[in-house]
Amino acid sequence: MNEWELIARLTPGLATNASVVVAAGDDCAVLDLGLPGQFALFKTDAVVEGIHFASDAPPEKVGHKALARGLSDIAAMGGQPNSALVTLALPRPFDPARVERLYAGLNATAQRFNVALVGGETTTNPERMLLSVALLGTVEKERCVLRSGAQAGDALFVTGELGGSLSGRHLEFEPRIAEARWLTAHFAIHAMIDLSDGLAGDLRHLIHASKVGAELLASAIPVSRAAKLQARAESSAKTPLLAALTDGEDFELLFTVPPSVAVPLHDAWKKQFPQIRLNCIGKITAEPGLHLRDKQGVKPLTAHGYTHFAKS
Repeated sequence: MNEWELIARLTPGLATNASVVVAAGDDCAVLDLGLPGQFALFKTDAVVEGIHFASDAPPEKVGHKALARGLSDIAAMGGQPNSALVTLALPRPFDPARVERLYAGLNATAQRFNVALVGGETTTNPERMLLSVALLGTVEKERCVLRSGAQAGDALFVTGELGGSLSGRHLEFEPRIAEARWLTAHFAIHAMIDLSDGLAGDLRHLIHASKVGAELLASAIPVSRAAKLQARAESSAKTPLLAALTDGEDFELLFTVPPSVAVPLHDAWKKQFPQIRLNCIGKITAEPGLHLRDKQGVKPLTAHGYTHFAKS
C-alpha cells in the first residue's frame, strides 16, 4: 500500500464541522472561521532525517526547508502565511548546537515571510530527527485557488525549472508566495498545486481533483541545468526530461488558466518576475488521463513522481 492508497483508506468518514470548506485532498485545509471576507488555511508538513534531508545537511537549511514546504502549500492556495507551531522529535543523544542552528534557519525564513513561531512540542524519536510544522494562513475568499477548478481547454503553466533538486535546491528553494499572490490578483487562476512529488505525480492529483485530463508538451517542459548535469554524470537511463517529470521537491507552482489569458499572462510575468521562468507546458483536456506529446506523437505518460511507501 502506497501513500495515496493509505490516505484514501483513512480519510473517508473523518470528523468534520460547520467551519470546513475544504478538508483533506488539497494543498491546505480551507476553513471559514468568521473572518470578514477571508478563509483560514491550515497545513501541516514534516521533514524526516534520511528521507527529506541527509544527516550531514547544514542544519540552517533543514530548518528553512521544514517551514518552506508548508509555505509552498499556502502559496498554492493563493494565500498568505500567518503563524506556525513546530514539533521537534530528537534521538538520544543529540547535539544542542545542531538544533540551535536548525532553529536559526527556521526562524530566519519565518521572519522573511512574516510568520510568527508561536510554540510547539519537543519529544524523543529513536535514531533520527523529525521536524513537523503546522501552519495557519489566510486568503481572500474570491482568491482561494483549489486543485479542482481546472477546465478542458485551459493552458497549463509551471514556474521555474524542474528536476535535479537533490543536488541542493531541495534545501534552498524559495516558496512562491509573492508570485502566487500576484497571479491571483491579476488573472483568473482556475486550479493550482505546488510540485513536491514531481510534475508527473502532482499533475495527476490536479486532474483527478478536477475530473479532467492533461496533455504535456515534452519540448516545453523546463528542465533544470542540475537535471542535465546529473544525467551526464550518472550516464543512466534516466533522461533529463524524466528527471523533470519525476524527481520531485521542485516546489514550483503548477496552474491552469483560460486559454484567452495565456499570452497576456506570460508577457506580464516576464515584466513582473524577470528572473523566474514561466512556461506553458501543455493543456487540460476533456479526455481523462495524462498524455505526453513529443516528436513521435501523443502517448500515455506512464512515469510517476515520488510516492512514500511505494516499492522501489
